Amino acid sequence: MNTPVADFVRRYAQGDTTRFHMPGHKGQPFLGCEPWDITEIHGADALYEAEGILAQSEKNAASLFGSQRTCYSTEGSSQCIRAMLYLAVAASGSRTVVAARNVHRAFVSAAALLDLEIVWLWPEESRSLCGCPISPTQLEETLAGLPEPPAAVYLTSPDYLGGMAEIPSLAEVCHRQGVLLLVDNAHGAYLRFLQPSLHPLDAGADLCCDSAHKTLPVLTGGAYLHISHRVPPRIAALAKDALALFGSTSPSYLTLTSLDLCNRYLAEGYPQRLAEAIERLERLRETLTAAGWQTEPSDPLRLTLASPQGETGQTLAQRLRQRGIECEYADRDFLVLMATPENTPEAYTQVAEALGRCSGNTQTPLLPVARGERVCSIRQAAFAPRETVDAACSLGRICGLPTVGCPPAIPIAVSGERITQEAVALFAYYGIQQVDVLV
Repeated sequence: MNTPVADFVRRYAQGDTTRFHMPGHKGQPFLGCEPWDITEIHGADALYEAEGILAQSEKNAASLFGSQRTCYSTEGSSQCIRAMLYLAVAASGSRTVVAARNVHRAFVSAAALLDLEIVWLWPEESRSLCGCPISPTQLEETLAGLPEPPAAVYLTSPDYLGGMAEIPSLAEVCHRQGVLLLVDNAHGAYLRFLQPSLHPLDAGADLCCDSAHKTLPVLTGGAYLHISHRVPPRIAALAKDALALFGSTSPSYLTLTSLDLCNRYLAEGYPQRLAEAIERLERLRETLTAAGWQTEPSDPLRLTLASPQGETGQTLAQRLRQRGIECEYADRDFLVLMATPENTPEAYTQVAEALGRCSGNTQTPLLPVARGERVCSIRQAAFAPRETVDAACSLGRICGLPTVGCPPAIPIAVSGERITQEAVALFAYYGIQQVDVLV
């Protein structure tokens, strides 16, 4: 597969052009990567009006992912989430979106900017803020209870612990009702290259975003917006406008070049390397299970361990850190490791040796579900005067902008909701000490 962006940037970096254009480093190697770091100069194409090398590279990506159209983002899936929601509103005229509650905070900011009305799908029970399993029956009942079809149904899959939504059956419900299905697949770009594919587009999603940088060899910020063949071409034609509405006019060419090179990486033997990595991770799961650890169901490239009694995910993370291993995520109840084919076989042995035998029984507690009363819209709350108060003293106040770290960037209370006793308990459980509330 050709790599038109990387080829252009390489030629430019190796040439002798005098740079009277941005960036200010002029290609001089302060870090070492500067000769490759360019702007949208002649011949380099323009990301949001792509007609040359970027358009060709994006077509390569679309062929790999089997989409009607794939567009690049250098601002992560956050930019793509906003664009997906904009496209759903443009397609339907509705500003209502039905969403599983475990959304990334980028979804909340998009709802504020687009003035969306959100109908939340809640889990029947919760073991983690990260998860929100939804059944087709629950979704069908929710859609049937609305006065008119929403702009879209929105899911996060895989979630931060690796939980996978029942996308085929949920997509069937959506399509029967004539509703678009949007999936935040930030953690699952690689799913397309499994045999068979588990990618949301292949499972029935209409629009989907992938953070390429999370599971593929792409620089941080590199992401895809995918549009399926089920979506009317007039909506696919708006994709660049949607991304431009929320994106910088100065996209990183280092990131674009890495997305371009990733096309070749995916086309040349990646499925086999991926299968080998998954097999190594499965053997690690088996080793840890035999040593008494409880591994949680997850997507194939993630290892999620439930913390045993007397320990937390954070203490397990510190144990790994002392042995030179850094995890992806840890909270009171879970430890998450993310693998790719770039992890060496020795790395898996290193993890097993660092964790050793499990020190006790595992029993992850059920957590309260913080269903907040909607007092005003997300947009009204996001733009209203706010103050910061101690989370322990926030009961009954109206949430302003959500206070949540990344990872996992999943709000407990959402803008415009009255903070409940359950939310206060979850603030304490996850160590959130301050909350923005309306004055």
